[in-house]
Amino acid sequence: MKQSTKAVIEDLVIRHPALTSCNEGIVAATEVLISCYKKGNKLLTCGNGGSASDAQHIVGELMKGFVLPRKLSSDKRKQLKEMFPNSSQYLISNLQDVLPAISLLGETALTSAYANDLAPDLVFAQQVLGLGKMGDVLLAISTSGNSQNIIYACEVARVQKMLVIGLTGETGGGMKELCDVLINVPSKTTYIIQEFHLPVYHCLCLALENEFFGEGN
Repeated sequence: MKQSTKAVIEDLVIRHPALTSCNEGIVAATEVLISCYKKGNKLLTCGNGGSASDAQHIVGELMKGFVLPRKLSSDKRKQLKEMFPNSSQYLISNLQDVLPAISLLGETALTSAYANDLAPDLVFAQQVLGLGKMGDVLLAISTSGNSQNIIYACEVARVQKMLVIGLTGETGGGMKELCDVLINVPSKTTYIIQEFHLPVYHCLCLALENEFFGEGN
């Protein structure tokens, strides 16, 4: 991990001292995700209610530029120019490099059909089974840590030889035994937990963007 990436994480604790207890987990989660992306793997995210919105928010920060410019690689630019000379300049000017991430909330047809035909609490697990592979990471968000559909998704992720990062409240709930990295923010109150989750996952996104697209060490 770059020193400048470590500084991003240190800045979180300065701005949000209540999250000091989460520093170790955030560092570990960042290292897991850096390794994931360096190996060409991807992130899957899931959550319920407000955490569902957070799961989608995270994907939005990773799949396009967050605070840094993300120019396409020279190889990719060259390929576009050679293969599609008429549209290459427009594509090169507007496309941004990505950190691959998929929210498990968006497949309405699949999830509604699966919930109706089979088991509503397995809609995330089914997608982890279909999309997840060894080396991928599941970021599972649950304020209580006890959401059964999230727990099932974590279990299937372990079967798929994925790593699991849990973002929860203070106790970690039943999820904590299934997580390779647990970030359990210091509250047992749902809305406060959600308020803490936002700066935590923004920090993860900032750290990853800096690691792969930032200048310097």
